[in-house]
Amino acid sequence: MDIKVIQTQNSKIDQLDFNNIPFGKVFTDHMLVADYINGEWTNVVIKPFENVSLHPGNAALHYGQSIFEGMKANRTPDGNPILFRADKHLERINASARRMCMPEVPEELFMEGLKKLVYVDREWIPSLEGCSLYIRPFMFATDEFLGVKASDTYKFMILLLPVGRYYTAPVKLKAEDKYVRAVQGGVGEAKTSGNYAASLKPALDAKKQGYDQVMWLDGKEFKYIQEVGTMNIFFVIGDKIITPETDGAILKGITRDSIITILKDKGYNLEIRPVTIQEIVAAGESGELKEVFGTGTAAVVSNVCEISYMDKTIKLDTSKSGISEMLYDTIDGIKKLTIEDKYGWVEVVTAEELDLVAQ
Repeated sequence: MDIKVIQTQNSKIDQLDFNNIPFGKVFTDHMLVADYINGEWTNVVIKPFENVSLHPGNAALHYGQSIFEGMKANRTPDGNPILFRADKHLERINASARRMCMPEVPEELFMEGLKKLVYVDREWIPSLEGCSLYIRPFMFATDEFLGVKASDTYKFMILLLPVGRYYTAPVKLKAEDKYVRAVQGGVGEAKTSGNYAASLKPALDAKKQGYDQVMWLDGKEFKYIQEVGTMNIFFVIGDKIITPETDGAILKGITRDSIITILKDKGYNLEIRPVTIQEIVAAGESGELKEVFGTGTAAVVSNVCEISYMDKTIKLDTSKSGISEMLYDTIDGIKKLTIEDKYGWVEVVTAEELDLVAQ
C-alpha cells in the first residue's frame, strides 16, 4: 500500500524522561491517519502528531460509533521494533467493526501502516523493565449528520505512547452487584468506546471505597463472573486454573488467549467455563483459592490481592503467586526475544522489510 510518510521537524523525544513514564499521557511524534470515503480507504498518511478537527455534528460524538484496539511493541538490542500478535488485533478490530456497523480495516492498511509508524518512531520505544510502546489503533464515524443510522464515512488512526507498568502493585477488586457491564446479545465482546464510558461510574464508586477496579458479574443473575474493568481474569483453585468462557458479553482478550495457550502447552489443569462468585467466595474461605490474576495488553499479568463481594472479603497472599509470575515472565520473554517464540507470535520490523532507508 502507498503510505506517505511526512516526518516531523520538531521531535519531542528529548522532553521524555524514560525513567519516569506515566501511562497514557505521552504521545510520540507521529500518527497514522486514513479516511473511509465512497466505500474505500484513502488519504493514508503517517504525519506529525496533531489535533483532529471535527464538525459539531460529528456522528461519533452523537451516536457512539467508535472502536479501538490496544497493542504493545518492544525493541531488539539494535533498536528494531518487535510486534506481538498484531494479526490477532487486526482480527479483533474488524470483529468490533462488524458489530458496530463500521467498515473493516484492510490487512495491508493495518499491518503496513502499523509497521511503518512504529519504525518511524522506534526511538520512543522504552527499554527499561516493565516499559513498552503502547499502540492505539482506533476508528470513528465522521458523517456530519444528526440521525440514528450508520455513518457513511470514517477515520482510522493509530497513535503511539511510551508507557510504564499499568499496575505497579497487586490490585483490589470489588465484585459489582448493582451495575452491569454487558449482557449476551449486547456489545460487550466489541472494543467500543461506549462500553468503557458505561463502566466509569461503578469504577469510580469502587475506587472511593478503596478498590482498584470492578470485577463484573453477569447482567441477568449477578452470579457469573465476567471480567475486570481492565483485564480478563483467572483463578487458581487447588490444582486447577479456571477462567470464564467468552459468551458474547466478555472481551476476547489476546493476552488471555496467549495465557491459555501457554498453560495448555505446559500441561496445567485448565478449565474454561462459567465461574460463579459463590464458587470463588467458597474457595477463598476454605483456603483452596491460591492465586487470582488478571490479563490484558496494558496490565499484562497482574496479581489480585483482594476480592470483595457484599459482606465477604477474600485476601490473597501474592508472595506465593508462582503461576502468575511464570506467565508474566514467559509473555515478557517472548515479547523481548529472550524466550523462544515457538508460537509465531512476534515479528521484528526492519527497514529492509518496509523498503525504507534507516532514519
